[in-house]
Amino acid sequence: MKPVQFGTDGWRGVMAADFTFERVEQVAAVAAQVLVEVYGGDREPVVAVGFDRRFLSEKFAQRAAQAIAEQGIGVRLADRFAPTPALSWAAWAGGGVGAIVITASHNPPEYNGLKIKGAFGGSVPVTVTQAVEARLAQGAIEGSQTRGALATFNPWPDYLEALRGKVDLAAIQDAVQSGRLRVWTDPMHGAAAGGLGQLLALPDTPYLQEIRGQANAWFGGHPPEPLAAYLQPLLQAMRAGEGELRVGLAFDGDGDRIAAADGEGNYLNSQVLIPILIDHLAGKRGLRGELIKTISGSDFMPQVAARHGLPTWETHVGYKYIAERMLTNQAQGQSTLLGGEESGGIGYGSHIPERDALLSALYLLEAVALSGEDLGQYYRRLQRELRFDRVYDRRDVRLPNAEARAQVETRLAQAPLTEIAGAAVTGVRSGDGYKFRLADGDWAMVRFSGTEPLLRLYVEAATGDRVAEVLAWLGQELAPPPAVPN
Repeated sequence: MKPVQFGTDGWRGVMAADFTFERVEQVAAVAAQVLVEVYGGDREPVVAVGFDRRFLSEKFAQRAAQAIAEQGIGVRLADRFAPTPALSWAAWAGGGVGAIVITASHNPPEYNGLKIKGAFGGSVPVTVTQAVEARLAQGAIEGSQTRGALATFNPWPDYLEALRGKVDLAAIQDAVQSGRLRVWTDPMHGAAAGGLGQLLALPDTPYLQEIRGQANAWFGGHPPEPLAAYLQPLLQAMRAGEGELRVGLAFDGDGDRIAAADGEGNYLNSQVLIPILIDHLAGKRGLRGELIKTISGSDFMPQVAARHGLPTWETHVGYKYIAERMLTNQAQGQSTLLGGEESGGIGYGSHIPERDALLSALYLLEAVALSGEDLGQYYRRLQRELRFDRVYDRRDVRLPNAEARAQVETRLAQAPLTEIAGAAVTGVRSGDGYKFRLADGDWAMVRFSGTEPLLRLYVEAATGDRVAEVLAWLGQELAPPPAVPN
């Protein structure tokens, strides 16, 4: 088995190969010990445990809860699936030391995983996951002579109530109830299923529709990741729909990441949504604070923030780095407007330091209801006003094995690229992959997945054709297809 290693947010593994009941018990027990040591203080030594809708996730959560209780630590075990942010909220609002969530998020269906959330309501920093890894490497884990209490709870009600208070819910409800705004949601068979319906509380309206809300262990044959290729049912529903304003909202497998579609059925990733959210929150709501973005995010984000006089801070990829910055700002008496990553994870300074797809959905619906523009119209207006006309895209290239990954890493470290698709490289930033600034104003980035043998390529350029050209060049240059034998 591969050693337990935590990636950008959690430990992931293929079920029955690396992710087994025995290992989940070990990881959960050690993680709970570390959470008590780090966040104990004046908080109760209790850990919330939750799960998504993946195959056997509920059983894994039950075994994790038992293992934690055997350490003499109290447990609040979810009695039903729930989005990961609901468990992060429970960790903070419940007064315990943190939460453990059984989920593999957006990974393929054969994977499962475990996320650790701190008492502050967000992903724990690297120091905590490193402590868990080190203790696991030491071997056997002994139980406690006293058993912690184990109780069950429903994670949804308190979490949903907290979200309702952050938006003009009546404006959204009125727009939907009247038919002026029609909304389609696609939870991709994941843990956010039914969430928006519960939030809006409009059971009789035909103008709020959910597709793919039922459980499906194989997620319809592809990963529950809100990418355009996997959201064709939502995009087709939007194109066939009717109404003055139409919005499509998609959530990943554990409900912490979001994508959307406009009234014409165009796919909108977070490179589009985050600028809209910055403008809406700062312009319409008058909220202030720092924009926190990952290195892989669009240049348009800081441009919109600067329009409202807001500073920008850039981090490595991974929401835990955004959460760390949010907590630093909080400790220093500074505010955060939002923190966002290119993969769809967006969180807010007015909430816990955790990405939250349902809260993002509410803010986007509020922006549409109050502006009278659908999301595509809103974004295009921003582009015109700020004269930003660049295009962004990402492509994942699957590598055959770890050796191939090591070869690419060595190549980039020893012979950095000086030219990409005909454009000279004018600057390079390393530390989390490699981000290349190009002479023509474009940029490209290369980094590796923390859980799968994937080479992630990012490009922002003047046209869609140029983006496709640079992505193709990088894929061929760094991970060419194997030669066909004679």
